[in-house]
Amino acid sequence: MKAAIYSQKNDLDTFLYLSKFVSELEKRGVQAILYGEMASSMQFSKDFKTFSGKEDLKEMKVDFFFTFGGDGTIVNSLLFVQDLEIPVVGVNTGRLGFLASFTKDGIFLELNDIIKGEVKISRRSVIEIVSPKNPDFFPYALNDITISRKETTAMITVESYINDEFLNIFWGDGVIISTPTGSTAYSLSCGGPIITPANHNFVITPIAPHNLNVRPLIVNDDVEIRLKVESRVPQYSLSLDSRLINMETDVEIVLRKASFQILLIHPNNLSFYETIRQKLLWGKDKRN
Repeated sequence: MKAAIYSQKNDLDTFLYLSKFVSELEKRGVQAILYGEMASSMQFSKDFKTFSGKEDLKEMKVDFFFTFGGDGTIVNSLLFVQDLEIPVVGVNTGRLGFLASFTKDGIFLELNDIIKGEVKISRRSVIEIVSPKNPDFFPYALNDITISRKETTAMITVESYINDEFLNIFWGDGVIISTPTGSTAYSLSCGGPIITPANHNFVITPIAPHNLNVRPLIVNDDVEIRLKVESRVPQYSLSLDSRLINMETDVEIVLRKASFQILLIHPNNLSFYETIRQKLLWGKDKRN
């Protein structure tokens, strides 16, 4: 059995913690495969095998993908696991941790169950940009795809279509197209609804709309969404999760649900509703 180890941190505490974690894997007969850049920056022993992308994980037949960090680290795991259906185990060493549901200490208690497969697996939908086909960017996002204004204080307009049927022209700072996974991220900050992960929906959330009656809209995720931007400057910003790209205003974006899903592992004793109570401090009213 093999486990990929991925972190974006390279400090001494992370090195010591990961060294302990790798040791615990080896005690259980699991071979650790380290992310190449991480292993190099932390000066891990050259005896460890490393990976740099999807093809390495596929060739080595990795069974688990462990991430150490916050939700952003889990979101970036999409770049590596893609459609390989390797379960992702998120260990929260960051702040909020909606997706990274294992604690730094708790992961050691759950490790045997993870290896045996006696844990929950949550399948998460992914958004794909189908047009334009651009070799310069990875066209998938786990949380959201966002169109926003660039280098201007003026509003932009985003003309939107659902399956080629006109929806609306959004006046404001932009628009977020979110998966249920991303509904607790940027979309939530802009007034979007929380959607439980098993739902088959997208959320279209305007960013600072200049119309008081414009509100977030939930649509089925089997639709195709087309977006066209007008701006006083010749470019707008397109983000796929945390990856930012500058686009010309004459470039339309067409997106839909990807043909694959990401598998996230969670502890058996943790539910989505408990997670939002913990992370959003629901029930902390003194009247309770």
